[in-house]
Amino acid sequence: MPLAQKAGAGLAAGGLGAIFGSPADLSLIRMQADKTLPVAERRNYTGVVHALSDTVKKEGIGGLFTGAGTTSIRAMALNMGMLASNDQAKEMMKENGITGFTATVGASSIAGFFASFFSLPFDYVKTQLQKQKPLPDGTLPFKGFGDCCAKTMAAGGPLKFYTGFPTYYVRIAPHAMFTLILLDQINSMQKSAGM
Repeated sequence: MPLAQKAGAGLAAGGLGAIFGSPADLSLIRMQADKTLPVAERRNYTGVVHALSDTVKKEGIGGLFTGAGTTSIRAMALNMGMLASNDQAKEMMKENGITGFTATVGASSIAGFFASFFSLPFDYVKTQLQKQKPLPDGTLPFKGFGDCCAKTMAAGGPLKFYTGFPTYYVRIAPHAMFTLILLDQINSMQKSAGM
């Protein structure tokens, strides 16, 4: 499959999967953020069902998809960074005489870095949008993706979007690496079986 088709499939799969999982992601972010707030500002969720039902009650069904667009873009950036860089790294390693499992592990490590690098800015914005609470006047701190990006840039410059990169890398890179290593092993087994 050509690289453009792989990238397109990764973008589509990441985007659609993220949209369907957005309500659960929203609940997780809000439940985690709740513990960091002063007691008077907490939502006091008792679990995921309570978080989902409270969101629907206060914000309507659409509230479950707060940040879904950014969540989708984040997943697309992660998949694109992972898939495109993995193929490119494999080609470069092959040109330098590195093949087999060593090349697979090396390429997947590089892919894990780029998956993290491309997706963290979107993850940062997504989290800011999902955990925001109305201000005393009833408005939200951010009007949407663009407003959050502009305010983040103004508050800390471009590096603000990479807050927590080492932790994020440790979270994302193993996922990317195991996915790509297992995929490579499955492909190798299929080829050896004549499939």
